Amino acid sequence: MNSEDISAITSEGTSETAGFGALLTRAGEAETCADPSSVMTLLADTDGPEGGFTTYRSTFAKGAVGAPAHFHTKATELFFVISGSLQVLVGEEVTVLNTGDFLAVPPHTPHAFAAAPGCEADVLFTFTPGMGRFDYLRLLGSVMRGETDPKKIAESSQRYDNHYVDSPAWRAALATS
Repeated sequence: MNSEDISAITSEGTSETAGFGALLTRAGEAETCADPSSVMTLLADTDGPEGGFTTYRSTFAKGAVGAPAHFHTKATELFFVISGSLQVLVGEEVTVLNTGDFLAVPPHTPHAFAAAPGCEADVLFTFTPGMGRFDYLRLLGSVMRGETDPKKIAESSQRYDNHYVDSPAWRAALATS
């Protein structure tokens, strides 16, 4: 592949339109966001008339909390476990995804995730359509590091299509891990 074959690439892995020919994010050039229990590597964040996608990789330490119960009204969230084990909530069912497992969570389905008890996890996440979610991931990292008021997450729910819900099943799963 030469530079003429890759038409809509930026060093941030971001394209303003979904009509790109190809998108390449080099590992050494990808932005990372870290908090005390995970590192997110931001790979691609596209948005446009055909929907686009957001893709990032998260490496979770043992005991990392991940995301509380929430749902998206527009996006399907895709999970692929590169290595380790990820505990997930889908609806009201809690299960563990292991290396090589794939999960697609459709819109309006409550879900949550965390490193499985006693495990680390390396997970590739993709949202489709994309919605400029890198800004949300940056905000999330800032909140987790104690640099930003957690109220900013709640204030961003409509913009980033993240709607938090209570899940007794998820609370119970976290309490036993």
